[in-house]
Amino acid sequence: MSKAFEGLRVIDTTHVLAGPFASYQMAVLGAEVIKVEAPDDPDQARMQGSDRKLSNDHMGTAFMAQASNKKALALNLKTDSGREALKRLMATADVFVENYRPGAFEKLGLGYEDTVKLNGGLIYCSISAFGSAGPRRTQTGYDNILQAFSGMMAMTGDGNSGPLKCAAPVVDYATGTTAAMAITAALYQRDHNGGRGQFIDVSMLDVALILSSSHVTGYLWNGSHPEQKGNRFPFATIGHYRASDADMMIAASNLDQQRRLWTVLGREDMIKTNNDQRLDGHAEEAAVLQSIIETKPADYWETFLGEQRIPASRVRRLEDALADPQVAARGILHKHQALGSPIDGLTVPVAAFSMSESKPEVRELPQPVGAQTEELLKELGYSGDEIKAMRLEGAIN
Repeated sequence: MSKAFEGLRVIDTTHVLAGPFASYQMAVLGAEVIKVEAPDDPDQARMQGSDRKLSNDHMGTAFMAQASNKKALALNLKTDSGREALKRLMATADVFVENYRPGAFEKLGLGYEDTVKLNGGLIYCSISAFGSAGPRRTQTGYDNILQAFSGMMAMTGDGNSGPLKCAAPVVDYATGTTAAMAITAALYQRDHNGGRGQFIDVSMLDVALILSSSHVTGYLWNGSHPEQKGNRFPFATIGHYRASDADMMIAASNLDQQRRLWTVLGREDMIKTNNDQRLDGHAEEAAVLQSIIETKPADYWETFLGEQRIPASRVRRLEDALADPQVAARGILHKHQALGSPIDGLTVPVAAFSMSESKPEVRELPQPVGAQTEELLKELGYSGDEIKAMRLEGAIN
């Protein structure tokens, strides 16, 4: 079976993380993704990551995490010929993704209303901090800004820590995933509506609020504001405990699980028959549970409780999690083989799902800025002389 998005062309003018991740998810499912960057001002993620030399070479690990399977086209959209080249490219595309400040592409004559005239079937996806409508539409922001603005940081941490952002850029990745899902839905709809494209507006703020859905609903129902609770949950049988050698999480979440937990621990006297009793008995239960858990190592409790179908896990560092055989069994990671290349052995996540007939996969290395510029321009019908003129104008490098 062919790949899910095989035969589709995606133009990706985004930068940093959310937008590039959206197009990356399409790329691992077979789409031809063309990343468009300014020759003298490429994606800032190229200069970021854990390896300074790679960052200085514009191939930072922060960029390469979602850059595989993409072609690289360098165009200066401040020039007439650069904009014209992008229009020609958009006329051949199925999807266009951008994450500049709302209105920026309209000023260049590259907004949805402009480009739909060139390609009525184009799915045009705009990603921004606050969306393309509303009083804050022109404000910019990154993952940490949206975690702060949305209320997410204020509810994260404990009474002593102050507000904390999530260490992983969850709003960025969730925004990229949301955009990919929206694009997929629009492509499906196009196939059932005579080939007509549409505009997609993705807001990082909207995504952050969706990630907090249960808290939003609770607050809007009775004004119960989600305060900082650290690792504390409403029920004591869910939460953080210190084993004899390490921290761990236990999740005897429902009534049946808490009954099994107290039974296997020999404390049937702590079993509750309803959740109100569990709420009221939190302090006593937490003290009893801590006194038991601290007597044995975390690995023991993982195994013992797991056998009783009670979720439990030692708090692992990333290196420990990646070394676990479960990760290898899932095939979520791809290791590039590129003898002689400075990124030989680069390992990147692929996708958080598998498909029986057309699995997501990585085939091509992340590309330097503009690596396929001339190739793509020639494909669009540009002659050697025209390409030379574009280079003189500063439209390409």
